[in-house]
Amino acid sequence: HQPMFLLLCNLSFVDICFTSTTVPKMLTNIQTQSHVIAYEDCITQVYFFVLFAGLDDFLLTVMAYDRFVAICHPLHYTVIMNPRLCALLVLVSWITSALYSLLQSLMVLRLSFCADLEIPHFFCELNQMIQLACSDTFLNNMVMYFGVGLLGGGPFLGILCSYSKIVSSIRGMSSAQGKHKAFSTCGSHLSVVSLFYCTSLGVYLSSAVTHSSQSSAVASVMYTVVTPMLNPVVYGMKT
Repeated sequence: HQPMFLLLCNLSFVDICFTSTTVPKMLTNIQTQSHVIAYEDCITQVYFFVLFAGLDDFLLTVMAYDRFVAICHPLHYTVIMNPRLCALLVLVSWITSALYSLLQSLMVLRLSFCADLEIPHFFCELNQMIQLACSDTFLNNMVMYFGVGLLGGGPFLGILCSYSKIVSSIRGMSSAQGKHKAFSTCGSHLSVVSLFYCTSLGVYLSSAVTHSSQSSAVASVMYTVVTPMLNPVVYGMKT
């Protein structure tokens, strides 16, 4: 019933769903040697991929706030991080991600595509879908970049703010044992955050520099498969 384990439960469920959005279809394609996906299935995959990627981001931010309260306000931790607040933060994360994912899916539906379309990726990635459209994509690009900046940059700044307060609080501690204990409580979360953001940024930076769809697809495996697989390993060892 502790807040961190409630958040970990949600993160684990989201990671399973996030991986299940892309990996089963990819394995089916490899097994059958058929790389065909229906238009409706592609839109559905876009929706759930954006949904669970956003949820990962929001839940990691909520967990950063939990660590901030635990280290900077330890005596008030049980009062601040009560079950009602935890449930509310998780619910807001789900609603925000669902609405944003629905918006992006509806924006893709307004685009027109050619009859036979080849997506240079192993799943229906939103950016690739927009680039392959035959109609004007200005509005889609604006909504996508605005959404990534707001819903991606906002949580990232929240995590940075939380950890800046944590580092400041730890520096003020007098005992070395207290500092070590404080750092150890957020080590697992910091590892998972680094994995998530480094792999995600690496994918989009590599695709922007090389303009190679193959290298982008290979790099995408890192944050769609490897990162969700490592999350339970990191937290399992800590627990």
